[in-house]
This record gives sequence, C-alpha cells and structure tokens, in this order.
Amino acid sequence: MAAIEKRSRGDWQQLDKAHHLHPFTDHKSLHKKRSRIITRAEGVYIFDADGNKILDGMSGLWCVNAGYGRQELIDAATEQMKELPYYNNFFQCAHPPSIELAAMLQGISPPQFNRVFFAGSGSESNDTIVRMVRTYWDLMGQPERHTIISRHNAYHGSTVAAASLGGMKPMHRQSGLPIPGIVHVDQPYWFGSDQRLSPHEFGLQAARAIEDKIKDVGPEKVAAFIGEPIQGAGGVIIPPDSYWPEVQRICDEYGILLISDEVITGFGRLGEWFGADHFATRPDFMTFAKGVTSGYLPLGGVFVSDRVADVLIDKAGEFFHGYTYSGHPVACAVAIANIKLIQSESLVSRIKDDIGPYLQEKWRALAEHPLVGDTRMVGLMGAFELVKSKDPLERFHESQGAGVVFRDTLMGEGVCMRAVGNTIICAPPFVLTLAEADELIEKTWVALDQSHQALSP
Repeated sequence: MAAIEKRSRGDWQQLDKAHHLHPFTDHKSLHKKRSRIITRAEGVYIFDADGNKILDGMSGLWCVNAGYGRQELIDAATEQMKELPYYNNFFQCAHPPSIELAAMLQGISPPQFNRVFFAGSGSESNDTIVRMVRTYWDLMGQPERHTIISRHNAYHGSTVAAASLGGMKPMHRQSGLPIPGIVHVDQPYWFGSDQRLSPHEFGLQAARAIEDKIKDVGPEKVAAFIGEPIQGAGGVIIPPDSYWPEVQRICDEYGILLISDEVITGFGRLGEWFGADHFATRPDFMTFAKGVTSGYLPLGGVFVSDRVADVLIDKAGEFFHGYTYSGHPVACAVAIANIKLIQSESLVSRIKDDIGPYLQEKWRALAEHPLVGDTRMVGLMGAFELVKSKDPLERFHESQGAGVVFRDTLMGEGVCMRAVGNTIICAPPFVLTLAEADELIEKTWVALDQSHQALSP
C-alpha cells in the first residue's frame, strides 16, 4: 500500500495551505501564490507537480551533495531498517552503525579529532557546542569564561542557542535573542564594505575585530569564537586570504576555543573534506550535518578535539545532554554509505580538480554582465552580486527586490538558485556534469538579460 495518496497539484496546494506551516516563510504571501509542489528528483534535477524539470543549483538546502536517486543510500537505509530501525545511545548502550560512523569520521577529519557527538541537525549540534564549551571551562576552573563571539549575518541554526550564535537581526528581533553570553563582530565581507582597504588589509581588520571584542569583554571571560569557513546563508561570504590565519593567531594568543561550523562546507563542498582543511585552521570543534548523509536522512554532530574531549571524559562525570535521535542507526548507516560513495567516486578531488575549476571559470565570466557587480566561488559554493550600476558602483535598494526578480526569472528558465537580498547564491550537487554546468550558466545568462530589462528604469 502506498503511504502517500495520489492527488492533483491543486489538492496538494489546498492541503498545504490549510495544515502546513513552512520554515522561514511569510505565510500570508505564500497563501496568495501557493506552494510549488516538488514530486520527484533524479541526479541534479527536481521535478514539480506540473512536470517542470529544474536543475537544482542549491543541492536541496546545501545538502544533496551526492545527487538524487542514489540507490546505494536507499539500500543502506532499507537494510538497516530491517536489522535495527532504532535504538538510542543512552544508558551506556551503542549500536554498530553509530560506532562505525564515528570511526569513519575520525579517519577523514583533521588529526586533533578522535571523537564525535551525534545530533539530528546543525542547529542541535551548535546547541551542543554551547553546552560543551561552557562545561569545558567550568571543568578547567574558569567558570567566568562563558562568552562566545560570533559574527553579524552568520547563520548557525534556528534553535534558541544556535540562533543566538547566528547574527541574523530579523531572527533576533522576532525572538528576543541573543541569549546572554553571546556577542557579535563584523563579518569579513569585502564587497559589502566601502572598499577603501585592499582585500588583504580588510581581512586583517575584520579578524582583529575579534581581538578588539575579546579585550572589550575581558580575555578572562571569553570562551570561544565560532565561524563558518565561508558564510553560507549570509550570502556566500568568502573571506580574504588574510582573514583565517589572523583569526587562528588570535585564538591561540588568547587561549580561546575555535569552532568551525562545517554544516555547509563539510564533506567536500570546497574541494577538501572540510573548510578547516581549505583554510588551514586548527579548530577545537567542527559542527557537521547536511552533507554527511547527502540530505537523505537527518543527522548532525560535533567533532570534539582531544583538548576538550579528554577533559570531558576525565572530569565531567555525566554530561547531561543528548537527543532521542543522537546517532540514529538508519541515519548513520546512510552516512557510512554516503562517505563511501564520495570516496569511491573521488568526488572531493573532482570538485578540486575538475568540475570545480570548470564552473568557477564560467561563473567568473558572469561579471561581464551589466547587472553583476561581483562574482566569487570556492569549490562548488558561489555567489554573485546584483548591482544597479557598476561605475559608479550603486547597489539596488532592498525594496526593489532585484534578487527575487532574478531568482523567479531563473526558476522560470528551469534552474533553482537562492536570493539573499540582492546576492544570488549557488551550491550544486557534486555530481554535476560539465554539460549540466553549461546548462546552469547558459540559463543564468538568459535570466540576467531578462532581469536587467525588468529592473531597468
């Protein structure tokens, strides 16, 4: 018996309107236009209820890295459900999938990581880190070290602690956040600055804002700094090359913990297994989710460095934290199969040496369009900036909705990307072929031309 009823698009839309509250959605606006109903997917394409074929330039939500319809992952879930569909990791119990995955993750992570703590999402994982960071400093006899520094416009999740770590002002206004003990500094967004400094100088300045905040709060009160190697939902903010080395120096000098939020950048997105590998940082924690299962099942977690894990094991006693689905056996089995697939198909090196450079070159050429003021891409994670004028540089006002105009126009051409204000972001699946990359770029040019005409006075 099929679990899902066969219905028309209109029936699905009516049921959706009547019963479903969507995440990050203006529901009044949505109910006027109705949802696009996605019914199936294959490779790098999704299909809607009207039969439209759409190249998924966002890998779902930064996560379907291995592409849709991978039988290896479907089989892994099916077989594990037959063997052990669920058991918890509480009460001194464990099961083979969570143990096997923990060992496999140690094998692909930087050398300071030998242990992981499993959660169900990136948000839960970052909440876990807040608990671990503060517990660590308590155990180290420095309970006053509870302040965590993050960045404006960062995204670290939408639970209370994770949203507090993030620097999204609308989320903070709506929910009375951040919680105490979390402060923010400016992001390393050179294009969004006045551009009076060179990128190198600006990167150093942005990093030293962290040092200034440490001195302002008091070095004896600062526990950690958290950052996405490349800010994702904030607009694919790729920091200047000078930024991360200076951040690492500051963390080392003041003895604070460094947290690398790898929810998007982890598992190969940048052409290395992790963003910390790409930027040569030495974090004490790495958050992961999304790409660990290619989005086929929810799973998240935290890589915990020996520096922290050894203290928790030796001194904490019981760590009063965990989730019902921490290390869910089916999710872990899919993650194991997904990592094996990435390895067997050499997808990480393919991003670094093949499809990544190919798409990057074509992406950079978009800067020739009069509507594009800046392009940037590392691995398969990129963005371009829509501008009203290039010389002199004039950006569209948010009220003009240039990003939405382009996004909707591009969707009409059969490609899905995301608009963050007037920044267009792209993160296609790792299995994108050269021909599919050409399709993505060709349709982007068409949509830029149409959007330029629509946005011209």
